[in-house]
Amino acid sequence: MGLGNLIIINMFRNLLLLGNMFVLFILNAIFSDVSVNMNAPGQVEAGNEILIEISLDKSDFDSFARFQQEIPGGLTPIPVKTANADFSFKDQKVKFIWLKLPSDERITIYYKLRVDQRLKGTFNLGGTFSYIANNERKSVEVDSKLVAINPSPNVDPKLIVDVNDFKTLVTPVQKTVSGVDQVKCIRQVPYLADEGNQYQVNLLVNKGNKEKFAKIQETIPEGYSAVALESKDAIFTFKDQTVKLLWMNLPSDPYFVISYRLVPNEGIKDAPILDGTFSYIEEDNTLSIDIIEKDINLQNVSDENLLAIVSTSEQNIAAPVDYVQPQDYTGKVKIEIAESALKLIREDTKLTHMLEPESGIYYRVQIAAGHRPININRYFKKYNLDKEVRTEFHEGWRKYSVGSFYVYKAARDYRVHIWNTTTIDDAFVSAYNEGKRITVQEALMVSNHEWYR
Repeated sequence: MGLGNLIIINMFRNLLLLGNMFVLFILNAIFSDVSVNMNAPGQVEAGNEILIEISLDKSDFDSFARFQQEIPGGLTPIPVKTANADFSFKDQKVKFIWLKLPSDERITIYYKLRVDQRLKGTFNLGGTFSYIANNERKSVEVDSKLVAINPSPNVDPKLIVDVNDFKTLVTPVQKTVSGVDQVKCIRQVPYLADEGNQYQVNLLVNKGNKEKFAKIQETIPEGYSAVALESKDAIFTFKDQTVKLLWMNLPSDPYFVISYRLVPNEGIKDAPILDGTFSYIEEDNTLSIDIIEKDINLQNVSDENLLAIVSTSEQNIAAPVDYVQPQDYTGKVKIEIAESALKLIREDTKLTHMLEPESGIYYRVQIAAGHRPININRYFKKYNLDKEVRTEFHEGWRKYSVGSFYVYKAARDYRVHIWNTTTIDDAFVSAYNEGKRITVQEALMVSNHEWYR
């Protein structure tokens, strides 16, 4: 081969290598670039609201993610469009949390910022978008916006306070319960389902700031039986013409819809008339509210329409029932409620070995899942496991797991141990936060533990 040909071949190889490197650079720029933009008005009059728009361009990844902003005292955020994120506001921090981001490459969220009528001055509104990519935590800062608050002409100037001094100079006022904050349970008028003679029941729950034990109980007319459709991880039972849905931990969504079907016996033609209550814990007391029935549509309704229903519906809170009245409180009420809840679970499902919540971030190793109840001791005896098997209800399944590990690597190692010492070859690590299932990626992000294969 001549020298000229060798030179040409080497030049071609170098160009091909450079071309591949350029393509790789372009692909990395396309698939790793995440940008967050915020639109907010530059000024607002005290006592009014402004709309905050957050646009997220995130390519095609759909991992756990969180958008967080620090809000000055005297400003109150109100969710408008959350893009399926869990919205929360605590300690002056606004948070939008996705266990799994929507698949859309661009996501837009909105919320209103209500300004106290006694404020003036300027404040900066920034924010941080955090997410998981390639099992690493990454963050993107949003460009901050300067917002000016013009004093209200309707307020005595002596009472006006600079927004940056509001928390220290203004005496807190009694918080009023808005439509979104108030606990509510609304039933859509039961309607005939596609099967023809079966009625579907949809219930909208607005949980306010409640997180723990809650129960829906409805009385069903004679001649009907009930079957679950969407329980939102509640324990669903039907016994003695009573439907019960029991949560040890409420769903993370501020409002959600559960549904079930009413199946008539042969010859039953009358439309069912239902009566029910929603019970929850309020400062160690158990309160119950009547479920109100409205002629509304709760089937396949958008989050924005559900929010509108929650915001405009009024509901009165009844006196505490079912357990102990407030004046009889002795410090044992919460324990009695928890014991009653566990007893109800065990009696209604004929199961023991229920998984009970622990504090903080922790991990377990899931070894099986199914729909029918089993005798745990008898079924798993053949594996000679050295840790107790516990069961939980999650996403319509009975899931069985072992161990409790506060470091991910320890859970990973025990999973490998099960692989090597038993015939269970599909065991995997599951993660929890305060007793509630979360993704392993979210747990690693919150706890700053390292990921291992």
